[in-house]
Parts: sequence; structure tokens; C-alpha cells
Amino acid sequence: MTDPTKNRRRTRLLAAGAAAVTLGLTAAGVGVAQAAATPPPLSFVSATQAVTAYRYVSGDDVWFSMDLGLHVIAGKDAFEIQARRTGYDKPIVAEKIVTEKGKKKRVALPAGTVTDFNGLKDFVTISITDEAGAPVTEYSTPFCGTTWSSARTRPDAPATNPYPTSCGNGQNPFTLGAVWGVQAGWSTSVADQPPYSEETGQFDLPAGKYSAKVALNPRYRELFGVPADQGDVTIGLTVVEQREGEEGLARAMKADALEEPAAVPTTDEHAEHASEGDAARQVSSYLPEFRAPAKRPTTLKAAPKSGPKPDLKSLPAWGIELEEIDGKWYVNFAATVWNAGTSPLLVDGFRRTGTELMDAYQYFFDAKGNQVGSKAAGTMEWDAREGHMHWHFTDFAQYNLLAADQKLAVRSGKEAFCLANTDAVDYTIPQAKWQPENTDLSTSCGADTVVAVREVLDIGNGDTYHQSLPGQSFEITDLPNGTYWIQVLANPENRLAELDTKNNSALRQIVLGGTPDARTLTVPPVFDIDG
Repeated sequence: MTDPTKNRRRTRLLAAGAAAVTLGLTAAGVGVAQAAATPPPLSFVSATQAVTAYRYVSGDDVWFSMDLGLHVIAGKDAFEIQARRTGYDKPIVAEKIVTEKGKKKRVALPAGTVTDFNGLKDFVTISITDEAGAPVTEYSTPFCGTTWSSARTRPDAPATNPYPTSCGNGQNPFTLGAVWGVQAGWSTSVADQPPYSEETGQFDLPAGKYSAKVALNPRYRELFGVPADQGDVTIGLTVVEQREGEEGLARAMKADALEEPAAVPTTDEHAEHASEGDAARQVSSYLPEFRAPAKRPTTLKAAPKSGPKPDLKSLPAWGIELEEIDGKWYVNFAATVWNAGTSPLLVDGFRRTGTELMDAYQYFFDAKGNQVGSKAAGTMEWDAREGHMHWHFTDFAQYNLLAADQKLAVRSGKEAFCLANTDAVDYTIPQAKWQPENTDLSTSCGADTVVAVREVLDIGNGDTYHQSLPGQSFEITDLPNGTYWIQVLANPENRLAELDTKNNSALRQIVLGGTPDARTLTVPPVFDIDG
């Protein structure tokens, strides 16, 4: 499997939703500001009957921007699905959360309705024909009901949307649970383009006039109570091409900033979360939730023996691949540690005056969120290297390559971490935080001008690092062929207090082979998971 951070590189086709449409929701007479007396549980609508998409060309690079304006709207109650597996050898079980007589209950969806954590598979089928009616392409897209473009569609709808702003992290093969939802009276968009793949590239259409017929999967229409007359919509589509130097191209090339936030960061540390510049790196200092006190505690309350605590669990290594650089061989991998506990992991760092070192303290809270204790938890250090430029907590995790007898063969040079909620590992556990703020380095870990910093790993969330740099990945040039184990170890020095330390280690088997000039790597699946 290739590194997922590399998979997210563009083939120069931009899929930001930038078509000029307005949310007037015209299918079956559904109006945005019109609250039906008894709205259906779920509506499937289009915002307009005609859209314009843009194809921007700059040399050999192409950016394609299309939004068909497809939406679903939840009725008087929220639309919520929770999908979870209890083990990697178990199927995903999905349940719809329904409200009856003011009380919520779980209703199991038919077996096989949800087969992965990317959403409801084949939610819609989109058939595009040209102006003469000849078929151009046909594809299906999933739906998870949780996108960054959610908005309420009637005045009496709740003011806020509690659901995750993205589908989760389908790229992490060891995800355990996901929550997808649409707030009552809110709309959310339906994907209208097939996902990017290295085989097919990004979606693209030449300039011209087309017709897009969108068919809602009858299985979902019946299962979720979508009105029968909302099963199909047809949208006129005009693709306009603009070339470099023409008005609008510069705006399109900047449209990356408008895209849905990525579930997996794309730089060198996560691989390495993201480097956004000094202003972005300091954004956490403006969020009260992530603002550390200006002074370290003068007296420490001991960590409570009972009550809420984090529980750090390691997932098996994934995204494992072999790479040769200047005659040396490396095993690259992704490693995730997540919080399965009853409290966030919250660590504050306090700077030692005149140094680039902080003393770290872990804080504890009762069931009502009141701070009830703290303890020393090692240190944080400033990392001034390009692609980092933030404070690293030094006692979070450790990555080891173990020999067949599980004795240490190679230790990763990655020894310090900027905590961020990069992966939604299991949002179905109690108190999971569905909308974490610090999801990459632009919202975490402070700048070199701060005197204190707060790093947080929320309940249900994981922190993934992609080890693909020499010194962080495992150099195996001189290792003999045979079986090895990649160990992801959380809280290696036990400086953090948590509910259980017996689940801190995860092992993933690999097999090295080949010759010195042509090493090979085999990664046996974990049950049926090949990631």
C-alpha cells in the first residue's frame, strides 16, 4: 500500500465545489425557508436545474471545479447513523438512531448496508450524457451525511450542528467506529464526483454542454423514508474552459483553501501534520479550549485514583512500504495512537525562561469537567526544523522494529510529538468529541514566541504520524531477511496516567526478503485488512 499522504497529491484537477449555484432547493417543491408541517424523515433535493462547471488550464495542469448542488435535508428529527466493529475480524454493524416519544433508540440497519467507513456505498448513481444524448460517463458516489457544507434550511431548525464535519478517516484501515449525521432541518451536500485514485486520476470533463441524471439508490430511499417523487433529478451541466491568463484562473488555483478539511494531513510530520506559517501555528493560542495558563502550577493536586482518565491505545502500523534512498533501504509506515478513555489527554507545557524547553503537566477532570488534579509528565521541546516549527511533547509514543523473537532491532528516531486529533478512530464510544478543534499543526502546538502551550488528544480521536523520513522510518539495509514486527508503543515511560496501560502496544508483522541490491517487503494482512 502506498503512503496515503502521497495519495492526496493532486493530478492538477481541482474538485472544490465552486459552481455558481444558490440553495433554492427546487426538487419536489422543497423550499429552504419553508418548513413543511410534517416534513419527510429525509429529503433528496437539487438546488437548481442547471449549473456551470469550470475547467481551468495552465500548461499541462488542469483544475476541474463542479458542484451539481445535490443535498439531503433531515426532517423534524436528526438523521444519524452509527457504524462500528468490535474487532478487525468482525463485520461493521450500522444502526440508525431514531427518536420515538422523545426518546432515542437504536435500530439496526440490514446486514451489509455499511461495509466500510467511507459512508453509505452507492448512495446515488450519476449518468452524464452529451448534448446529443450520447453516454459520456456513469459512476456512483457514497454519502455519509457529515460535510463541512452543512446549513440549516428553515428558521425553526436548531442553531448548531453537533455532527462531525467530515466522514471520518476512511484512509486509516484500522478505524473502529464512525458517526454520520444531519441535524434536524439542516441540509448537507451529496458527493457528485468519483473519488480520486492513482489509476483513474481526478474527475474531468471537456468543455461543452451535458445533462447529468442523478438517481437515488432505491434501497436507501425506502430505508430512510425519502419521498418517492424525489428519487431522480436531472441537471443541465455546462462546462466552460478558461486558460492561463484569463480572468478567474488565479482564483481557481487558490481554491484549495476552500476544500473540505482533510482527514489525514499532508506534510512531512503527520507526514508531519502541516506547516501553515507563524500566524496559523499560533491559532491555538486564540482558542480558549487550547490556551494553557501563563504560569505553571505552584502546588500540584495528585492524580485522582478514580474518575475519568484518558486511555491511550495503539493501532497496528499501516501504510507500510519499502523505499530505497542512495543505496540504503527503509521501511516507511504510519502509526496511530488514539484515546479510548473517559477524559481527554490534556498536557500543558510551561517554558523554562530563556530556553527552548518546557516542563509538561497532565491535568485531570471530574465527570462535570472540573479540574481535580495534575501531575508532572516529562517535557516539551521546540523543534525549529523546516516542516516542524512547533513544540513537541517528548513522552507520547515510541516506534520500534522488533526481530522475530520480539527483541529490539531498530528504534525510530521519532521521539517527540505535536499532539493533534488527525483521525476519527471511534466516534461511537461515550463522550467522543465529534468536532475537535486541533486537527492538524495549524491548530496545535504553539509558536516559538509562547511561554506556555496546550496539547490535547480528545476522546475517540487518534494522532497519526507517517514515518517516511530517514531517521524516522526504519533503516533495514543491513538487517537479514526474515520476520520482523513493527511495534507502536504509547506512553513508553508511563509518565502519563491513564485507565489502562496493558493496551499501549500494537504489533504488525512484516517479512523482509530479496537481495542487498533488491530488497523485498511482504506485509501479511491483519485478518482481512491489507492496509
